Amino acid sequence: MSADVALPRALVAAVATTPVYRWLIDRHPPHALAATPADPWPGDAAEADQIFQGRFRFAGEEVRAPNQPPWHPRDVGPAFIARLEGMAWLRHFAAAGGDTARRHARGLVGSWISLHPQATGIAFAAPVVARRLMAFIGHFHFLVEDAEEGFVLALLRSINAQARLLRWTSSAAEPGAGRIAVGSALVIAGIALPDSGPMLRSGLALLEREIAAQILTDGTHVSRNPSLHLAVLRDLVAAREALIGAAQDVPEVLRNGIDRLAPAIRFFRHGDGGLALFHGGKEATAAEIEVALGKADAAGKAPASLPYGGFERLAVKRTIAIMDTGTAAPGIAAHASPLAFELSIGRHRVIVNCGASERVGGDWNRALRATAAHSTLTVEDAASIELDAEGRQAGAPPNIALERNESAGGLWLEARHDGYLARFGLLHHRRLYVDPDGDDIRGEDRLIGAAGAGKRFAVRFHLHPGVHAQRTADGRAALLRLDGMGFRLRISGAELGLEESVYLGQNGPPRRTEQLVLSGRTDGEETVVKWALRKEA
Repeated sequence: MSADVALPRALVAAVATTPVYRWLIDRHPPHALAATPADPWPGDAAEADQIFQGRFRFAGEEVRAPNQPPWHPRDVGPAFIARLEGMAWLRHFAAAGGDTARRHARGLVGSWISLHPQATGIAFAAPVVARRLMAFIGHFHFLVEDAEEGFVLALLRSINAQARLLRWTSSAAEPGAGRIAVGSALVIAGIALPDSGPMLRSGLALLEREIAAQILTDGTHVSRNPSLHLAVLRDLVAAREALIGAAQDVPEVLRNGIDRLAPAIRFFRHGDGGLALFHGGKEATAAEIEVALGKADAAGKAPASLPYGGFERLAVKRTIAIMDTGTAAPGIAAHASPLAFELSIGRHRVIVNCGASERVGGDWNRALRATAAHSTLTVEDAASIELDAEGRQAGAPPNIALERNESAGGLWLEARHDGYLARFGLLHHRRLYVDPDGDDIRGEDRLIGAAGAGKRFAVRFHLHPGVHAQRTADGRAALLRLDGMGFRLRISGAELGLEESVYLGQNGPPRRTEQLVLSGRTDGEETVVKWALRKEA
């Protein structure tokens, strides 16, 4: 069986627990690497210190395993296991440097190699193998310096075996961003391992197919998730860096993919430098994004629109508003968030979406995908898009229309969707305006349709945890305070309430916060709710 033949994942799984698998995967291990493409991403020594103390924190969960291998944690989600087993955290030990960090990292890697003789479970899902393979190769020199020969040979054997496994199962990897990680890992392994030209070509072919399938014309990733967008950019940059370091030609499709992704990443950034929360995304850190954009070396400012991805951005001086004006492609997991928007002023996030849980399934995850977890309008507490248990559209997507107007008088955005038409006889129109100074933000939400009279509605503004809100005595306005700035939200056409909310924009447990809720019942042909947010002294 040739190492450059792709096999179905099910077939590999069937033999993964047999002696045949070990014989196939262990054949002809290398005595050295032909090249060692370095991990291009910086680590955090403070994170290494946490792991050194036995605290493993991934995907908002923590496991404590002092003085013991952490490879069989209990009561954690698959996202935690994937991050743990992917071993991208080796870069934190490399950032810490020194013999103590090296020995600890080597001990963890050595225990993993000895405790994983069979290719089963989440640890051997193709994207996880890809991350681990890139980590082992990217930190090879750090791990093997002053190491015993037995460890070096075991590491080489593991790299070789995992690269073969990844090549065999690459065609069976789940659709999505993970396939780009697989392609990048095959490129890096094809450069690192001796006589691995077929593996390199396989990785490049996979990247060419997936770039065409996943990166839209305007640079949006098909998931519409800014976090996955950033991950794809980083993976493509890593593959390009490895090719350049090996004096290999960088295919035009790879260069073009990076050049399209980078400006779209800039589109999703708020004033604090992090990413907006749409369709499962997290903030990320400004430093992480800056490094990625710097290494991408792609020109281009943040565009005003991503028409293929379905997003609009109103940016005036220090004010940034980003609105979801699109729908997911068939088969893509998403959130029910048409016309939801986020708002930041300076370095402060003001209006946000709740974010996402990385645990798969459950009432909690479904609630975060619902329309009510986003800063938009709901009718009868129903989602504007019906989603199945995996978060994919269960029916036809809503029709969304959009009009944008830019003038000396400010920026206007007007959009509408029919996600509530079939069930409730209502069309939702939303207008958003930012004045030329960025200090006056106004909005209008309309529900149109006589057949929908008497329906309960709620316009929700989820507030960032750094925002403190207080209703005025007459109940017609709210005062918002954030780090030395004050804003007054005035409303008409609805009752104003202040309710609890949650925020999951960062890699940690949910944070308590609040939401302003403008509620009422539809009345006749058209119901209009107006609101204005103005800066106060």
